[in-house]
Amino acid sequence: MTTFYAWVNPAFFNGNPLDHTWITTYDNRSQTLPTIDSVIAAGQNYWYCWGDFHATGSTDDHPTGLLATADGDLAIAQCLVKVNELGSLTNTPPNGTIQVYGVNGVCHQIANQVLYATKTADKAPLTVKGAGGYAASTFIYGTYGTRTTAWKAKIKACGALPLAEDEAMPDLPDDFAEHSRLVLADQPEKHEKLMELRESVLAFVAQELPGSGTPTAAFINARNQFLLEMAAEVLGAEDFEKVFGFPPQTRIDFVSETQLRRE
Repeated sequence: MTTFYAWVNPAFFNGNPLDHTWITTYDNRSQTLPTIDSVIAAGQNYWYCWGDFHATGSTDDHPTGLLATADGDLAIAQCLVKVNELGSLTNTPPNGTIQVYGVNGVCHQIANQVLYATKTADKAPLTVKGAGGYAASTFIYGTYGTRTTAWKAKIKACGALPLAEDEAMPDLPDDFAEHSRLVLADQPEKHEKLMELRESVLAFVAQELPGSGTPTAAFINARNQFLLEMAAEVLGAEDFEKVFGFPPQTRIDFVSETQLRRE
């Protein structure tokens, strides 16, 4: 078994409540690897999750950048998401099944795909659910991204979930549903209304976008902001902040144009 480390940094360093997440098989607090070349030379593993290379991380909530650790199967993780390479629109194996950043998911969903390798028969896989903006990203994209069929096929192909020939794939874990249920435990009707909206949101986001080519970051961010505003209408300002971790008037951008156009 290999230890996986989940890390966080502020996504845009401008008050945006979203954290960027990435995964390594080394502890950057004690092992200094300043470049991807040094990571490879040390025989270690770094999953970019469509971000830039970060030698270390730090946020207000996680001063060392470390979010969580868990042991898992390295070969499965390397199969699920290609390691030590920066993903892009033309180099997709490092993106798992997040084909287009911001369309099928963001860094949280890619990190979760890597961490699916920490799943055991009696233990759920580690996720990056402590990251800033995680409730918002999983409200819109789910735990593992919008391409559910492709992700289930990837799990099976990589041997992360061996199945008998006639055995159906189980449902994937849903961090947002669990989080909402806990936060709104004393308001089950409001939770149900939010989950009804969320079901519509997931179906909407999973649809192929109109037009040809990759949409702009401005379009994706505006669409996502609108979906969160719909959640605010269901929840009210106070409960929205309890569920999502920031006030409804706060703008959260999920993607920059630079990320989206990376070739």
